[in-house]
Amino acid sequence: MNTYDLLVVGSANADLVVGVDRRPAAGETVLGSDLVVHPGGKGANQAVAAAKLGARTALLARVGDDGHGALLRESMESAGVDTSGVLVGGAPTGVALITVDPSGDNSIVVSPGANGRLTPDDVRAAGELFANARVVSTLLEIPLETVAEVARSVGSAGEGTRLVLNPSPPAPLPDEVLAVCDPLIVNEHEARVVLGADTGGEPEDWARALLALGPRSVVITLGSEGALVADASGSSRVASVRVKAVDTTGAGDAFTAALAWRLGTGESLADAAAYAARVGAAAVTKEGAQASYPTADEVAAL
Repeated sequence: MNTYDLLVVGSANADLVVGVDRRPAAGETVLGSDLVVHPGGKGANQAVAAAKLGARTALLARVGDDGHGALLRESMESAGVDTSGVLVGGAPTGVALITVDPSGDNSIVVSPGANGRLTPDDVRAAGELFANARVVSTLLEIPLETVAEVARSVGSAGEGTRLVLNPSPPAPLPDEVLAVCDPLIVNEHEARVVLGADTGGEPEDWARALLALGPRSVVITLGSEGALVADASGSSRVASVRVKAVDTTGAGDAFTAALAWRLGTGESLADAAAYAARVGAAAVTKEGAQASYPTADEVAAL
């Protein structure tokens, strides 16, 4: 029996958030709200989102020996995340600079900090975490060589372990990484970068092109239009859930975490994506990333 439903390998950042009436154009200065600091980072976000839903979750990440790192560890531990894989030192904790407009849309600049020091050696040293995980989820806010080592670790773990990858921020992916993804989760922009070409046609066309690169399955998130799931047997659409958005920060991370967890319980890709869409919808109704993530009861009520 696996100790963890989900192992997340990724980033942990302090989110420095300012509300603005509109996001500035190039060369423009705008006034914003008071600065608010939230625990964030795509890896920590996924871990907290899954744990709040009830998944047994661990995180492999690196933070600085500073106040932001302490904030992140406290947030994760209070949500029930196993932080034994959270390494400390090497650089200051990563920081995300976020502006949020009245519609809830955001713009983000990330300073990786300690996230950039999470190495393949750190992955190899965490063999016990991988051996005890049903699903491993990773992303690209850590070095690509580290992501490649994650893929190798999952590939050598056998059929009982599954890799979920959201290539964000997007970059072209090595074949050895793509071949293990089950699924690869992208939005339209990320699909374009992974494909190395403009995403003309319909999402079903993008999915076929992505599958041709080697992943075992693909999920394309489509914002208010829901999502599309695809594998060798075909593709299908998943409807979105209509809510009033307050802040979209971290909603994609909640979607990915929920999807990864539900796949580990044996749900089909379409059913897991439908559940994840409800989790993502609930997350945008509150401010912040980790503070906005719902419990399983809140998802059921939605």
